[in-house]
Amino acid sequence: MNYGPWSLVVDVGLIGGLLLVGTLIRRWVGPAQRLMLPASVIAGFLGLLLGPQVLGVLPFSDQLGTYASVLIAVVFACLGLGDDPHARGFGRSTAAFSAYSFATYALQVGLGMVLAYALFVPVFGTPDTFGLLLFAGWAGGFGSAAAVGSVLGDAGWAGASSLAFTSATVGMLAGVVGGIAIANWGARRGHTERLGRFEELPATLRTGLVPPGDREPTGIATTSASSIEPLGLQVCLVAAITVLGYGAAEGIGLLVPSFSVPVFILAFLAGLLVKTVARRTPAWQYCDQRTLKSISGVSTDVLIVCGIASITPSLVADYWAPLALLFVAALALNLAMFRWITPSVMHGAWFEKSLFTWGWATGAVATSVALLRIVDPDLDSRTLEEFGLAYLPVTPLETGSVALAPLIVLAGLGWAVAVGWTAVGLVALALPFLLGWTRPRPSERTGGRTT
Repeated sequence: MNYGPWSLVVDVGLIGGLLLVGTLIRRWVGPAQRLMLPASVIAGFLGLLLGPQVLGVLPFSDQLGTYASVLIAVVFACLGLGDDPHARGFGRSTAAFSAYSFATYALQVGLGMVLAYALFVPVFGTPDTFGLLLFAGWAGGFGSAAAVGSVLGDAGWAGASSLAFTSATVGMLAGVVGGIAIANWGARRGHTERLGRFEELPATLRTGLVPPGDREPTGIATTSASSIEPLGLQVCLVAAITVLGYGAAEGIGLLVPSFSVPVFILAFLAGLLVKTVARRTPAWQYCDQRTLKSISGVSTDVLIVCGIASITPSLVADYWAPLALLFVAALALNLAMFRWITPSVMHGAWFEKSLFTWGWATGAVATSVALLRIVDPDLDSRTLEEFGLAYLPVTPLETGSVALAPLIVLAGLGWAVAVGWTAVGLVALALPFLLGWTRPRPSERTGGRTT
């Protein structure tokens, strides 16, 4: 069905309606609450079921699958404009936490590519880049899945985005279901002092809605509406930087037709450039970080809906065997890291920190927070504060993996990703043991905690 100039309006209206329905389902449907499914994921599943790929009830345009590549550029533009955190109090405990997190991410990148060359390519005939779907969907989550899928799609693999979003969806479900199972296992073994009941979780985590007394502003007005709406200024800034990234990509394409740089990378660099220059002027004080975070969050929500709703079931079915093996390998890696490494590497409340890491390593920090509140309802372990510092060294690895790993593999040097990222991950994993950052493995007879 062709709507011409109304196609975008129809698609946006349908996506908005699905997000509203997803919000209501999260609020009123018990299983959705207990699985802690974001409204965007629920909306994406509804869009897939009711859209052209399955039942054909919702008349999405044929452009639905292209929106994710645009939205990920918006997300990275916001990331480039974001404030840089400052590390303070980076002690031995935090250093071990950081090394473990770094190793978790790097090993997912390396393992995927090792499996690609050892199994997927020779046995199933997949592209070399199939191995990137592991980290893109699990440790990376939906944002990285969109970015990597976009790059691989532009390089000629038409089904890459569908498979990347499938990986992210399975990773998120594995994170939630597996995390809840791990929480109960830890309680039985005495690894956590208190296992909170689901009903004891804050209403914001259970229902997804914030009660009136707990609400916080999503931004601060830096302009007068008599001149320009405060939100409008921030949106215009992000839009301009996103287009700047797109223009740079087009310019590079004209100058060097054989070389292509993903738009989201250039949007990120454009954001960094604008931030670097603007910080030297009074103009920077009119850029509101909270509003930028909200813009990025909205873009991510819509991106998830578009990504899941545009999954091609028949394509996923064609790759079901290598996908299943990929997901089993990802699950095995995360379980092995959790079961045999974290008890020695994590200090203090090792179980709470390990469960938190399980959450983001399978898809999203939001999952991590929800799982943490199950085993640490009052956040006494201070895992969140320590994670904020521990993840600082991981951020360059994450950005670099999303931006460079696909390009390296596409250039025919995938073995460098397989060997390089695996080696870096193993070195990071060994550092706590070599530098004495470890603690004795916790005893189950003492509640599973070390002092």
